[in-house]
Amino acid sequence: MPRMSKRETGRRQRHQRLRKKVVGLPERPRLSVFRSHNHLYVQLINDLEGKTLGGWSTKDERLKHLKRFGTVEAAKALGELVAKDTVKQGVSRVVFDRGGYLYHGRVQAVAEAVRAGGVQV
Repeated sequence: MPRMSKRETGRRQRHQRLRKKVVGLPERPRLSVFRSHNHLYVQLINDLEGKTLGGWSTKDERLKHLKRFGTVEAAKALGELVAKDTVKQGVSRVVFDRGGYLYHGRVQAVAEAVRAGGVQV
């Protein structure tokens, strides 16, 4: 198993520090973002029950029209998809978990697109 880089170790430490305060409840689940080099992954999580309510990524069939998947445009499209499906599930408020990443670029684009889709973040 390859060793983690200093960057990945730092991100995981920041994420653990954030997770002490950010908790997903049944009425306000946690919207967690993971950013890889080529794709973005978003999950809606109820931490009290330990259940994932939904998961989306830029690998989704509904986003196949995009040419590149690791861009801000792809993040906006993913955020719109997440907002549409979240509202359909009856969830109107979420708590945003940026996963230890800076609130900038693709992570920010996902959050803003979810807000624009009618979900209170």
